[in-house]
Amino acid sequence: MNKLNHIAFIMDGNGRWGKKRSKGRNYGHLKGVETVKHVVKSSIKFKVPIITFYVFSSENWKRPKKEISFLFKIIKNYFIKEIDSVINQGIKVNIFGNINGLSKDLRKIINKSTQLTKKNKTIIVNLAINYGAKNEIVNAAKLTKKNINLKNIEKKLYTKNLPHPDILIRTGGHQRLSNFMLWQLAYSELFFLKKLWPDFNSRDLHSIIKKFKKSTRNFGAI
Repeated sequence: MNKLNHIAFIMDGNGRWGKKRSKGRNYGHLKGVETVKHVVKSSIKFKVPIITFYVFSSENWKRPKKEISFLFKIIKNYFIKEIDSVINQGIKVNIFGNINGLSKDLRKIINKSTQLTKKNKTIIVNLAINYGAKNEIVNAAKLTKKNINLKNIEKKLYTKNLPHPDILIRTGGHQRLSNFMLWQLAYSELFFLKKLWPDFNSRDLHSIIKKFKKSTRNFGAI
């Protein structure tokens, strides 16, 4: 049976979920946050040590300014309102991506949250914000400078101290990686669901974990 260390999530379909209910894309994003909370609790229940959410990509800046502003407002409000719950659940929050590209007040809230949770050990929750995998790899290569090889680049990635995801789950019906953890997902088991993110639930997660544990993983061997 395969050991499970890390699950990554591409949370696709929030906007479509809201529009299907004639309540707008932002309503879907709000419901998506509720799904994140449920997934974190379920991951703790299923004893998953690390999970990573693709929150905001480096390409998401192409979206309407009002939607971008609303997304960042959701992130800020989450950490302001939920930080006590996060601490009490033993959640360690990590942020990776081009944080310098975010507003000063959001960076301040993010940094405070990571500091307040840095000693927590129940689960690590990574939030990829203003993140793009291609930029991550290029930056890692630049930081490596000399002796560019797999091991040295690994040391410069945002995930340098973490195991690579065993599972990637993408909701929303699209079967693509969308510039997310391209290096780290090289040998991950990929699960693409038609279900939109706000409809994803604990049963879906449990079903995927069971399938993963029974799968054969050869990593290029026979």
